[in-house]
Amino acid sequence: MSGGTEIPVRVARITPIAERVKRFRFERLDGKPMPYFSGGAHVIVSMNDGGHMRRNAYSLMSPPHDCAAYEISVLHVEDSRGGSTFMHEKVSEGDELKVSYPVNLFQPDWRGRKHLLIAGGIGITPFIAMMEQFSREGANFELHYAIRTRDRGAYWQQLVERYGGHRVKIYCDAEGGAIPLTRLLDTQPLGTHLYVCGPSGMIDGVLKAGLDAGWPEQNLHSERFLSSLPGKPFAIELLRSGKTVKVGHHESMLEAIEAAGVDAPFLCRGGACGQCETGVVTCDGKLLHHDVYLTSEEKASGRKVMICVSRFEGNTLHLDL
Repeated sequence: MSGGTEIPVRVARITPIAERVKRFRFERLDGKPMPYFSGGAHVIVSMNDGGHMRRNAYSLMSPPHDCAAYEISVLHVEDSRGGSTFMHEKVSEGDELKVSYPVNLFQPDWRGRKHLLIAGGIGITPFIAMMEQFSREGANFELHYAIRTRDRGAYWQQLVERYGGHRVKIYCDAEGGAIPLTRLLDTQPLGTHLYVCGPSGMIDGVLKAGLDAGWPEQNLHSERFLSSLPGKPFAIELLRSGKTVKVGHHESMLEAIEAAGVDAPFLCRGGACGQCETGVVTCDGKLLHHDVYLTSEEKASGRKVMICVSRFEGNTLHLDL
């Protein structure tokens, strides 16, 4: 696996948290401590689903200083491609899985005089470990967390109790609540860094509002893991490997390439990190770019593709892989 060495783990505990949300606790099979990580990190969980290998990224939400185990939370997505359904319906306590070593694409910037966290839905998970770290370091932070309903909002009660209502603000859509973004952006002290995680539309809106309000781009941080969208099946030619690979309706190029026995690089599998960037040698058709890594110019050039989330429509696609 090009995402790094995997760690065999046992599912030590599964805890229902909210509607369609479960927390999973993983402990190493060899009894050793887990590798250290920092707030904002994620791991890739490998799931053997009847011979089909699924690999999904999940934010680590256990305390970063506690290496006894890793914990993640999984939302059972209604239109799941299989990963969240597998975790919710096929994984039991005592089962064995594999997880990658942690990778952090959402690091806190410790130069910040204050840290403003904005979360939507399951996007709360990276902030749980991040806030634990901020608290231990004595950093100034506050969380603004938007949920649809109280019963679907994971961890909001625990976070209010842990950090206090002055640092954790909850906004419930069903009750007409909304994050006062304009006021928040206009009233922060100089040197504040903003972090946002949640639905893509929310992330885009927050980042645009920050730029429009005059925030420096380097003070705006976000994390999103995208999924490969379904589409028409197609075939790709891997020139260096000498293989023709068929990509199914609900399959990503990366998944199909791995199933064909070709080792391709990745870190996030969600179109954000750039690790799986692959050169396009020949393209007779249209590349459907769904990543957030390549620039508009790079996408228009047709010379690169992020194989973890993007697709293709046309006659011929030759990749340098």
